[in-house]
Amino acid sequence: MAKLKNIIKQLSDKDYQSIYHSLIESNAEKSAYLLKALRERSISDTRIMTDLEVNTNAYYTLRSRLNVKIEEYLMQQLESPRADVLRKVANINEVVFTKKRTIAIATLKKLEKELIDYDLASELTVVYKSLKKLHVNSPDYFNYSQLYNRHVAYMLALDKAEDLLADYFKKYGSYLLNGDSHEKLGLTLVMREMHNVANLYESHRLYVYRSAMQVFHRLFVEPDENLQHDSESIEDIFNKVQKIFDTYGTDSIYYHINLVFEFLKLEYYNYYNVYRQAEKFYEEVNDATPNLLGNYSNFTFPSQFLISKLNRHMRLGTEGELCAENENLFADYEPDPLDIPRHIIYITYRSLSCYYAGRYEDSAKLINQLLNDVSLKKYPIAQLELKSLLALQYVMLHDNDLFNQLANSIQRQIRVFGKNICGNVLLFMKILKIASSEAKREKEKKINLVIPRLQAIKPGYFAPTLMVKMDEKFISSLVGI
Repeated sequence: MAKLKNIIKQLSDKDYQSIYHSLIESNAEKSAYLLKALRERSISDTRIMTDLEVNTNAYYTLRSRLNVKIEEYLMQQLESPRADVLRKVANINEVVFTKKRTIAIATLKKLEKELIDYDLASELTVVYKSLKKLHVNSPDYFNYSQLYNRHVAYMLALDKAEDLLADYFKKYGSYLLNGDSHEKLGLTLVMREMHNVANLYESHRLYVYRSAMQVFHRLFVEPDENLQHDSESIEDIFNKVQKIFDTYGTDSIYYHINLVFEFLKLEYYNYYNVYRQAEKFYEEVNDATPNLLGNYSNFTFPSQFLISKLNRHMRLGTEGELCAENENLFADYEPDPLDIPRHIIYITYRSLSCYYAGRYEDSAKLINQLLNDVSLKKYPIAQLELKSLLALQYVMLHDNDLFNQLANSIQRQIRVFGKNICGNVLLFMKILKIASSEAKREKEKKINLVIPRLQAIKPGYFAPTLMVKMDEKFISSLVGI
């Protein structure tokens, strides 16, 4: 919420008035009141909710929609000058064929400067191609030929960098679910290739793309502790990237990709347990969760936020609030079952949110639907983890027949993998078997003996069984069954 307040307070008077009047004209009086309250008054969220006569969930939805409206307005302001430049590029042939040579060259030179300011490499090749032709009988022909060739190569380097980003995060999803060392090596090789491409040119855009991959790699694949001391620090990378964003404020790609770096800053402070700093970025990323999950998988691994969000609420003891929040947050979100790693994490997060709200049937339904609709042959360990979560729901629902049937299936899979590979699942199922057994003596004591052994395991893959909070409430719920 603090982020939204800061954005609103930093709006110019002209922008603020334009947004306010557009909300009034579209009959969005509550959004207009919220905008005005955050801009002109220093009152609490509770007071605003009282004035608007809305509950917490409705207030959350209202501020999220206001944030979207402000972003749409600011985006329109960014697009206007950029769109004007692109229209000029589209009309280059008209200039070349209808204007005198001197005027055409002057026009193209001016357009060249504007395109350099926007860092539009592809459009610059069109300009240099035309300038090359106009100077076919001039000594400058060679210069423009070189510029054309250089920018064609630069454009291909940018395309390559974007492809590497998308490929890296696709591979990371598979690595996260399997924890395979060969897949980890593959990620390191892609990282090296990105370094090689970025080093070809002095390009701020290539630096930003490389940084998006590099920071993530150093947080989740090869931790900073394993790097040389002369490597650029992550905080220095953040500062340099922010300076680039500030310098190229009208760049639409940077406008959007800024969310990726807000997410990375959140994960950076989470990694070092500096939670006070992490909270500065949490609200903005959380408000943009559906957009982050749906539209940014080629630039980062957005599903990691769901894991971090669940861990945050477990740390704060507010995990029971997630399910209600999800109803509003994901109201318009369209899951993509074809992106299996992202879909598995999304369904796991929704299922655990239902579990923490005591909605065990809904939790089981989500997992069953995933297991039935999506082939998990490439991710057998993830399948085992999901079945274990499903077994927990059956225990909570007192369905011993389904639990025993599923437990036998899980036990067979454990024997195939080996206890060393999935020891956490073995101990998790042991806890559930103790809880569901007919013997009633010392259940609590037996479970308490297993929990520390389970929590001491640090598997190198996505393990939702370790995202079940095993506190006194958990034990009481199991023992009381």
